[in-house]
Amino acid sequence: MTVKLVVVISDTATARGGATALALLSAELLRAKGLNVTFITGDDGDNADLTALGVEIIAAKGQELLRRRPLKSAVEGIHNHQTRNLIAEFIATRDTSDSIYHVHGWGQILSPSIFAALRKVASRTVIHCHDFFLACPNGVFFDFQKEQDCTRKPLGLSCALTNCDKRSYVHKGWRLARHGVFRRLFDQKLPWGAVVLIHPDMRPQMELADYPANRLLTMRNPALRFSESRIKAEKNKGFVFVGRIEPDKGIVELVNAATKAGVPLTVIGDGPLRASLATSHPEFDFPGWKTRAEIGALIQNCRALVMPPRFREPFGLVAVEASQSGLPVILPNSALLAPEITSNGLGFACNIRDIQQFTETLAQVAALPDAEIRAISERGYAGDIELGLTPENWVTALIAVYDRLVGKAAWECRSSPAHFWRLQ
Repeated sequence: MTVKLVVVISDTATARGGATALALLSAELLRAKGLNVTFITGDDGDNADLTALGVEIIAAKGQELLRRRPLKSAVEGIHNHQTRNLIAEFIATRDTSDSIYHVHGWGQILSPSIFAALRKVASRTVIHCHDFFLACPNGVFFDFQKEQDCTRKPLGLSCALTNCDKRSYVHKGWRLARHGVFRRLFDQKLPWGAVVLIHPDMRPQMELADYPANRLLTMRNPALRFSESRIKAEKNKGFVFVGRIEPDKGIVELVNAATKAGVPLTVIGDGPLRASLATSHPEFDFPGWKTRAEIGALIQNCRALVMPPRFREPFGLVAVEASQSGLPVILPNSALLAPEITSNGLGFACNIRDIQQFTETLAQVAALPDAEIRAISERGYAGDIELGLTPENWVTALIAVYDRLVGKAAWECRSSPAHFWRLQ
């Protein structure tokens, strides 16, 4: 049996981050392969591009947690009855044995409650692990109070007693409550189809959180060059950041380091810190959020891309896309891509929380002989180091997983109807 319908589940239908962007890309690529796609989203579902592709959109018409009243946000962030019922009704009235459910995001609108509905189709449900929220209550295995990576067992006594939250211990308590509900509903004793990791080095943290090793599979993100022609990085002086302009992304550290190093900086993107940083640092360029084509044009004059998240970054798509365009990459030691970037001569890694080391790294790259920068640029552009998948290989891998799961579910139905009924 092969998959006929893929139900993509995402908090939003508008790309505001990597998870949603990949959910939307999967819908586009799956439609191009002739599959039927339904997109269930927590927001208003306003996406003309999806509609033009023939994707059915089912919208909960909800708001993100930060836009709701505090009490309502706290309650519905843990269990949103509306979104649970929306998915439960779809399954009750529309589910078939050749349907797959693929969850890309649930933490901002949909809530853990969706897994109460999905338990009935557990064997045909795929959960994409774009970050560590499936394993860690604060999503990043990072102690924001001590400014260091965390190795505690999620939901263990040490985890529960530690104030690692960026806001307060009260907020940590809410996160613990939500994560406890999530893990109960996403019970690993049920035969969930697959948990997709975007980098193989995510596995230790997931196993630390008691996810079965045989349920975890690695599927690197699809990557496209920002520029079809190689960026002549060796001729340029400026550095560039592409992403959301918020504290967790390390943008404050980058601006401070670039100021001390005396290097030009372009910050592409939007977020809560954009206005204040643009005002306090008029010497740097803050052009706002741009399309992929516009980004490709802006980075033609750059020497390197800097991706400086403060916590352990599981992938970092922008780093891969920049490298494939010919830009050397600078990223934190803690990023899972760091060993691959440095060992293959595609860029540099440093402790971005050490402002002196960060500054010295920027200055070092600025001062490197042009021949060395060109060599790094050409290695990245050649694409011989496969840091990510092509979109074609990615969608092919997705469909292979889907086909395996619907085939397995059909076999279980024939061999043990009673057991299958309990799952369905």
